[in-house]
Amino acid sequence: MNTADQYVKAIYLLQQMEDGPASTGALADRLDVSPASANEMIGKLESRGLAEHEKYKGVTLTDEGIVRARDALQTYCIIERFLANVLSVDEFRAEARELEPVIDDLVAERLDTIIDRNPECPDCFDPETDACCHLDVVAEQVEPGEQRAD
Repeated sequence: MNTADQYVKAIYLLQQMEDGPASTGALADRLDVSPASANEMIGKLESRGLAEHEKYKGVTLTDEGIVRARDALQTYCIIERFLANVLSVDEFRAEARELEPVIDDLVAERLDTIIDRNPECPDCFDPETDACCHLDVVAEQVEPGEQRAD
């Protein structure tokens, strides 16, 4: 997973929460980056055909962007569930965010064989709690600005 994947994942989750386009400010807050950085990456996502941005309305993912976001979210769920359910890591969310950009598809596939992922993944992910609903631990509600994807 790379930075672009983290952005499409964040846009996807914000679109679900806001039931519409994700605002640049909300995206910047969710990823703990400046609005200028968020705008720059949105431009890159547009040039790759992953997102469409309309000034003053926000950013929406294209069909290709949605597919990529769901793949990225699935990988994040695998990491999160492995850390929480298999390794019992207390700070599983923070650790998952640290590992997210460096875990490749092969490692994610192998971790997936250990966690016995549910077929509805990534729809099992709750954007409000920022956690998979199949965690063995209860995920706490995430406060605005608390979410980090760096």
